[in-house]
Amino acid sequence: MADNRFPLVQKLEEIAQNLWWCWQPDGWLVFRDLDPELWHKTNHNPIAFLDALSPKEIEDRAQRTAVASRIQNAHRKLRDYVDKSGPKACMSAGTLHTKPVAYFCAEFGIHESFPIYSGGLGILAGDHMKASSDLGIPIVGVGLFYPLGYFQQSIDSNGWQQEEYGRTDIETLPLTKVKNEDGRPVTIEVEVGQGTIKSHIWRAPVGRNQLLMLDSDVPGNNPEDRQLTSQLYGGDQRMRIRQEILLGIGGVRALEALDITPGVYHLNEGHSAFATFELARRYMEREELFFDEARDKVMRQTVFTTHTPVPAGHDRFPIQLFEDMLGWMRPKLKLDHRQFHGYGRIDLDDPNEPFCMTVLALKMSRYRNGVSNLHGEVSRRMWKDLWPEREVKDVPIGHITNGVHVNSFLAPEMRGLYDKYLEPGWENRLATREGWAGLGNLEPGELWETHQLLKSKLIDFINERVQNQKAPSGDKEGQVTPGSGFDQETLTIGFARRFATYKRADLLMRDMERFKKLINDAERPVQLVFAGKAHPADEYGKALIQKIVKATTDPVFEGRIVFLTDYDMNIARHMLQGVDVWLNNPRRPQEACGTSGQKVVLNGALNCSILDGWWAEAYDGRNGFAIGNGTEYADPGKQDAHDAKELYKVLENEVIPLYYDKDQTGMPREWIERVKWSIISLGWRFCASRMLLDYLNHAYLPASGATSAEM
Repeated sequence: MADNRFPLVQKLEEIAQNLWWCWQPDGWLVFRDLDPELWHKTNHNPIAFLDALSPKEIEDRAQRTAVASRIQNAHRKLRDYVDKSGPKACMSAGTLHTKPVAYFCAEFGIHESFPIYSGGLGILAGDHMKASSDLGIPIVGVGLFYPLGYFQQSIDSNGWQQEEYGRTDIETLPLTKVKNEDGRPVTIEVEVGQGTIKSHIWRAPVGRNQLLMLDSDVPGNNPEDRQLTSQLYGGDQRMRIRQEILLGIGGVRALEALDITPGVYHLNEGHSAFATFELARRYMEREELFFDEARDKVMRQTVFTTHTPVPAGHDRFPIQLFEDMLGWMRPKLKLDHRQFHGYGRIDLDDPNEPFCMTVLALKMSRYRNGVSNLHGEVSRRMWKDLWPEREVKDVPIGHITNGVHVNSFLAPEMRGLYDKYLEPGWENRLATREGWAGLGNLEPGELWETHQLLKSKLIDFINERVQNQKAPSGDKEGQVTPGSGFDQETLTIGFARRFATYKRADLLMRDMERFKKLINDAERPVQLVFAGKAHPADEYGKALIQKIVKATTDPVFEGRIVFLTDYDMNIARHMLQGVDVWLNNPRRPQEACGTSGQKVVLNGALNCSILDGWWAEAYDGRNGFAIGNGTEYADPGKQDAHDAKELYKVLENEVIPLYYDKDQTGMPREWIERVKWSIISLGWRFCASRMLLDYLNHAYLPASGATSAEM
């Protein structure tokens, strides 16, 4: 810690220790502007940034670059923000101020410098934490700490994905190991199989709230157990179920060890569902209840959000593995084998049915929801057999459509327009239609100029990444350099997400002759930016990446295609803020929500998407583009052929003509009007503030007052 001779350094260190800085421009910009090159080299990590400079050098730079007053201002804002907590921050949160929401998730995507996330689920969890902090809704995040994080992606000379893991330097993260009064780490223990796993607890401040993470790398554990939380989504089923036992049961015990008594337990996806068994066990032991009575109490407090519309995506464990790992819990719950196993089965009497974590979560929760209107419908159909006496429409699974955290993804340049055209304090009215109405007065020229600036930054970013990333660079005879044909005036389409089969990254390449004509049109060319990772075990996903990577060096496409390796929040931010069109073409209805498209809305780009996930309820005919009309086929091949034709049609007949229809000043007036309407009509509906208020009013506040008749 800096001494009193360097007051600005002390303030910067305090800012760096609360993740608030990463979604507040007044926070992260002071670090960047002290030394942009170092900020880039340290992966936008303020603690690593400060460690790389001496206190005197920081103070001198702050004075020399006129950042000193901004540091003072940022520090004051952080103090004011954190001090405004409790009822004065959100009076409507009621009893949650004394009994907060415990939000369980296997991953949290807060920022690229804090790599304990892999993709959409984690980013959503991070947005949930940030928005709850902004709104003053008390939430304690509960997760696992992965020092190896998710894998780093590189591409070999054959275009094939390679995976590497690198240990995160804990000293550069805003973490504190939770300790007892005697200074020793708080240790919780969880029975797993025939042994016991010990875990320490890390705490990270996320604005007004906190994130707790369990870490099994503890002296006294055997080597296998010490590695249990080392990496995200690694290992086999045995490792997975042990991680989920630690997350669910260990998470409940960690809260108890810290004297945190939640009023609501929110299970974000089924990974943490074992928490409900632990809660029931505690009620039975402390209040001398039968299991059914304890179960009713647990259900009243439990909210479950499912994110997976694909049956294969739900965690299922062989019954013998489940029994081996968690059989010790059965006698404590006073259940026989059929009852105990049945909480993870649809058919209680089928001995071959594995134990499903989603089934357990559905059976042990009062409020259950999908993450878009369509996903709610899909989930009701998928899980109808759990309520055989009900019609599909009456299956008790609703929906709360995901939203994105505006401050985390809004480009500073676009923020300048928001500040100019919206009423002061607009950030406090994000969830209202009226809060965004002022953008209707936005001058087309200003919007276009701002977008062009962001696009220019994206192209510069692409050029830098292509030079430095490990991927085919076009240095072989007859090849071109990926991205070498990129141009400021060319329509730029972005596609970035997990390379899973149903997301169909190569749908645009289904008809290669038609694809070539689109890319190489002399008057109206197109350039494409791809990014994303395939799961290490997904060979088909890796093959998709290889197909696209090979196209990036094919001279036929004149360098107008690029694949950016090692997709993370930083790459996402550049793409979301700089592309003209965001492409999303999943196989309907397999996209639960697809929040990346909501982020481009904020930054002046348009969506071109299958009517799936959030876009099925968002598209109104003039706030973006629809691929087809939602037609579904049972045969995947027929579906893909149909959707590819619809994709070519919308690009050729709507997207490309509209973009290139420019007036004498060089501006596409109708395109710009569509962009404005996209922001005004969608920004308030699909922001994380609206999402959190929906959870507060429909799930969190009613939790303690539910009756068994509602379950």
